[in-house]
Amino acid sequence: MIKLTRSLLVAALVLSAVSSFAHAEPTYVGEMQDYRTVREDDTLIEIAYRENLGYVELRAANPSLDPWLPGYNEKVILPKQHLLPDAPHKDIVINLGEMRLYFYPGKGRPIQTYPLGIGREGLLTPKGTTTITRKKDKPSWSPTERMRKEKPELPATVGPGPDNPMGSAALYLGWPLYAIHGTNTPWGIGRRVSSGCLRMYNEDITKLYGQVPVGTTVTVVDQPVKTAWIDGRFYIEAHPNAYQSDKIVNTYEDIDYEVSEKELSAIFKAVGEYKDQIDWKDVRKALRYRAGYPVVVSGKIKDNADKKTEDKLATTNDGHKSDNDVVADIPVQKVEPEDIKPSKKPWKKTKAQKEVDTEERQDQAVSLTDLNN
Repeated sequence: MIKLTRSLLVAALVLSAVSSFAHAEPTYVGEMQDYRTVREDDTLIEIAYRENLGYVELRAANPSLDPWLPGYNEKVILPKQHLLPDAPHKDIVINLGEMRLYFYPGKGRPIQTYPLGIGREGLLTPKGTTTITRKKDKPSWSPTERMRKEKPELPATVGPGPDNPMGSAALYLGWPLYAIHGTNTPWGIGRRVSSGCLRMYNEDITKLYGQVPVGTTVTVVDQPVKTAWIDGRFYIEAHPNAYQSDKIVNTYEDIDYEVSEKELSAIFKAVGEYKDQIDWKDVRKALRYRAGYPVVVSGKIKDNADKKTEDKLATTNDGHKSDNDVVADIPVQKVEPEDIKPSKKPWKKTKAQKEVDTEERQDQAVSLTDLNN
């Protein structure tokens, strides 16, 4: 009887550990990829659409490429790996800082993420928490009073079809006049060009539409800089802020790569007691370049008691897991965190600097899968 009891106890402990691991919270989703242009005029807008990325995030990851004529057989970094925003891992989370939507379907199913077009200056998308109050497949579009004043020639209503700004489907939010919907201008995905609504590629909103019922929670945050501890290493994913995003659309010159007090405070808080072991030079690079994908800024320095929670892999939309492991071997250099100060001085890139930047970005591009190997 004693042997049987002990066996049952061991089995219970094993099942408990497996169950705990299965329900651990992931910290990132997706994997880094690259792409070779197939023709001289293979524009970044076209590549972004084909690869389900936003324009600004693709431009930020590849600053040295001409967005309109990148050239034949040029390597393009595809920033498809994302640290999860600091928000509840439930239902829909929208991060304005990276112009991206995250959907947590629950029940062990893979996290899904999609690029967004968001509100432009003066017509910003609100932050906070709301819900989906109604859904409409093939919606009609009616311009608001403000739109009619700006453009009196607009029709009263546009029905379903290729000219409809609402696209193929719409999820209406608890905030009046705001919705998550498709678009008739896919070039606006990954840019700040809407009147406050959240635009998606039609293929993406169609996929999401069938999975989210009325009442689904929608949490909207603004986090251009995200961090995570993974396998004892500290990662930063920095995106261009609103001002920088608008500049990136047209040029990479004279962009103000400022570091805000809020961003610094968040990083120091996440680093905690390990600040003396962080490579602050690489932190500065991550915040300066704003490449929009995770980069490692430390060696393996943190021995986590909850390692299983931090190392759990989040899969991509199709459930695929990466077999790549291109962790950069970056030497740790002692640079005091006080050396990184908020700045509003513009930093100009010469052609030579852009070439160096591309090499450094490729060295820092990190696939977070298989880190335990």
